[in-house]
Order: sequence, then structure tokens, then C-alpha cells
Amino acid sequence: MVRLDVITTRGGDRGETSLGDGTRVRKDALRVEAYGTVDETNACVGVLRLHCGEDAEAAAMLARIQNDLFDLGADLCVPGIGNDRLRMTESQCARLEQEVAAMNARIPPLSSFVLPGGSAGAAHAHVARRAERLAVALAAEEAVNPDAIRYLNRLSDFLFVLARRLNGNGKDDVVWVPGAGR
Repeated sequence: MVRLDVITTRGGDRGETSLGDGTRVRKDALRVEAYGTVDETNACVGVLRLHCGEDAEAAAMLARIQNDLFDLGADLCVPGIGNDRLRMTESQCARLEQEVAAMNARIPPLSSFVLPGGSAGAAHAHVARRAERLAVALAAEEAVNPDAIRYLNRLSDFLFVLARRLNGNGKDDVVWVPGAGR
């Protein structure tokens, strides 16, 4: 079990932090940006949970995702892809994929792109989709667990479909009106 007695360590007062393997890096290092954005995504998902209304199933899926995102942060904070550290797994990706398919099966197909909005929950779901870009940028520079990237890709799909679910299964989606037709 984790026990945190001291929160203020002063270890970051000079703009550095420790990675999970003890390596000291600048706080604006790409790896720190990537797992920091995963933390922000987790916070967005926490807000999103407040906007699930009576949808207990969505709230439960989001609770699991918040725990997964903590695992993902732990994965990204340790350089490399192997060893005995906590790493994202294919089963976490597969679960998200199954949940996306199940939700999407109940929603009519799209005939236009969807804009963020319609309901507060849907808007928050779209905001929470941002972490994937930084993890992909990190993976282009350093070794990153491929399941971490896959998970974030599936999470983006999940949040998009959940936004539609929270918009009355698509009936309250805000659709894009292109060009001068507005």
C-alpha cells in the first residue's frame, strides 16, 4: 500500500522532479508533460463523472478508467517498456474496446462531425480526450509501452462515444455545419 506522510518535499524547487526510476529531470521534460497530461485527463474524467446523472453504468466505467489512468501515469513515469514495474496491459485496452462497441451499438450512426457540447457531460468528455498527443510525441523520442499508447487511443474513442451517449444517445449531438451554410 502507498503511504504519503510528507507532501511538501522541496525536491522540485529548482524545476526538477524524479521519475519513477529515481532519475532527475526537468519538470517540462516530455515524459513529465505526458504523464502530467494523463493526470489532467484523470481530473477531467473526475469532473465528467459528476455529469453522468442517473447513468450509473457510465459512472462505473469512468471510475475504472480513473484507476487505469493512475496505472498509465505510473507506466509513463518509468522510462522503458519492460521490467517489473506497473505497466498498462492489453486486457485494459480490450475492455475499453468492448465498452466502446457496446455503447456505440445503441447509438445511431453519424451523418456529420460532432462538435463538443450538447450537454455538460458530453462537453467534459471531449475535453478529457487530450492526453494521447503527448504520449505519442514521447513514444517518438523514447521507449514507451505500446499498450499505453493503445489505451489512450481507445480512451479517446470511448470518451467520444460516451459524449454521444450522454447526449441522449446522439439525439442531442451538436453537429458541424460546414462553410458558408451556417
